[in-house]
Amino acid sequence: MADISAKDVMKLRNQTGLAMMACKKALIEADGDFEKAEDLLRKEMKGKMDSRSDRAAGEGAIAIAIEQGSGAALVELRAETDFSAKNDQFREGAAKIAQMALSASAGSVEPTGDMQAIVDNLRASTGENMSIARIEKVDGGAGSTFGSYVHHDHKTGVVIEVAGDASDETLRQVCMHITAAVPRPMGVTPNDIPSEVVEKERSFRVNQAVESGKPQEIAEKMVEGGMRKFFAEVALLEQDFVIDPSKKIKDVLASANVKGFRRWAVGETGD
Repeated sequence: MADISAKDVMKLRNQTGLAMMACKKALIEADGDFEKAEDLLRKEMKGKMDSRSDRAAGEGAIAIAIEQGSGAALVELRAETDFSAKNDQFREGAAKIAQMALSASAGSVEPTGDMQAIVDNLRASTGENMSIARIEKVDGGAGSTFGSYVHHDHKTGVVIEVAGDASDETLRQVCMHITAAVPRPMGVTPNDIPSEVVEKERSFRVNQAVESGKPQEIAEKMVEGGMRKFFAEVALLEQDFVIDPSKKIKDVLASANVKGFRRWAVGETGD
């Protein structure tokens, strides 16, 4: 039998939002295979379990800086305790690093000496070990406009890039939606959902249909209907707007074309 560590159980709990004992039981049954354990839990919940990677543990803050016509930058700054992560000096430090990152090239950004100096000063003032977990710069294309939202606890932040007419408040509200939506949006349209995610979901639904004992023709219709529902749940433009569920995000944005978005949560890339 595989050695099931508390770290593995917590990782599965963070991903699924289910009880620790249920996660441990699934990992034992799956002989330590994380994906198999997740599938076992989904079957037990009859496919109704939402992925909750936004539950990932960690103390720190997300900061975002935008320069319209140029780009946007996101920063995740880590701390040991929630007390320090809530400190204004800590959050201001993260914001300064994000502002500095606007001058970097697009993609993952390596911390500069000036960025590291901010972290070192925070360490000295708190006595805690602090670190820059990640930085990303997003370049804006021709005619791009950025919007953003950082949740009040600073543990989740979203940046969206659009082309076309959309007010700052509309973009902010859509970013709020991306922060709060369950299931979490995985792409702008169904075509943007990662192929491995689509195949895994389809395979799961095929197995469900087969196990139900339905004739093949009916089973195939069940699968296709289930996949349409899946895409409506995880493709941003097809989701019901959390602020006004009578509208979909594509209705809220009207003629604005979404070029992409980033949703960061503290600790989501941690082990």
